[in-house]
Amino acid sequence: MGHLRLHRWLPVLAILPLFLFAGCNDNPHPTSINRVAPAFTLHNGAKTVSLAQDRGHIVVLNFWASWCPPCLEEFPSLIQLQKDMPNIRVIAVSFDTDKQAYQQYLVQNHITGITTAIDPTGHTNLSYGTKRPPESYIINRKGIIVRRIIGPIDWTSPAMLNYLKNI
Repeated sequence: MGHLRLHRWLPVLAILPLFLFAGCNDNPHPTSINRVAPAFTLHNGAKTVSLAQDRGHIVVLNFWASWCPPCLEEFPSLIQLQKDMPNIRVIAVSFDTDKQAYQQYLVQNHITGITTAIDPTGHTNLSYGTKRPPESYIINRKGIIVRRIIGPIDWTSPAMLNYLKNI
């Protein structure tokens, strides 16, 4: 009798791991990988930030917000990555809508050495399918998204540095 009950649950047990691990790197836009990265141009006062200006370089495009504690946790390794690998372009685009709060956050947290921008409209992050920071995209020299990373990571880990060196 016990054998018959287990037999009924085998199909459910077989697919259960798929549901358990689906949230680890959930990608509601799976077609974003291996596709051309959406172009953007942001104007922050006198500074213009554009994906096109970094064509020919590997780009780490990071979406963040001042109200996001994991984003702040990730910044030191993004800054260090830019120092250690100057051939890579780190672009950090903020979800913030208040330009003054954005600027104050950058100063208070010593976020320098990487390219930062604010998109108060949210068009840039939405064009990538990103609704909750931190989320990052690795874009190859041809402008193709090769990886999407949800959540904060250590950008200076040996595994990530090796990955970036071999793109």
